[in-house]
Amino acid sequence: MARKISITKEMIKKAAFEIAESEGIDSVTARKLADKAGCSTQPIFRIYENMEQLHKDVFEMAIQEFSDFYGNYCSQHSEEDKPFVRFGMAYIDFAVKQSQLFCLLFLSKERYGKSLYELLNGSTGAFMKEIARAKSLGVKDPGELFMKMWIFIHGAASMAITGDYDLPEDETIRLLRETYVSSAS
Repeated sequence: MARKISITKEMIKKAAFEIAESEGIDSVTARKLADKAGCSTQPIFRIYENMEQLHKDVFEMAIQEFSDFYGNYCSQHSEEDKPFVRFGMAYIDFAVKQSQLFCLLFLSKERYGKSLYELLNGSTGAFMKEIARAKSLGVKDPGELFMKMWIFIHGAASMAITGDYDLPEDETIRLLRETYVSSAS
């Protein structure tokens, strides 16, 4: 008799994340997930009481993906001296390269009890590091400065998803730097 393959929670989460990453969280259904994981729906509901719990786990995985993406972006672009510019570019680049996860994290009303602040800070403390950098450079109110920059950063990222933002990277960096300089004064 052939041995049955045991479906684990990690296997289910990984398959669900892959669907969410490519098609969006709304596409993570029991039937589609069972197909992706190579099982029936029974193991899914043995592991998860409902799909909402699974979606929450996928959301947590997306937070970690953003944190990792941000960390990798910063290590590859360490030369930027203006606060919030590297952060902004990483955020916009994430929207372009991981649009479904970006929508899940930053354009959805459902954040499973997480604030935008918690999402932006992630496991890297990204937001707080940028605030501290701005403060160390003499910015009197780095929180207000960030809000001014955030309007541009989030707007550009949202427009990138819809295809309405097509400025080259160097132009976006220039605009972020100018926004920082004009708002920091």
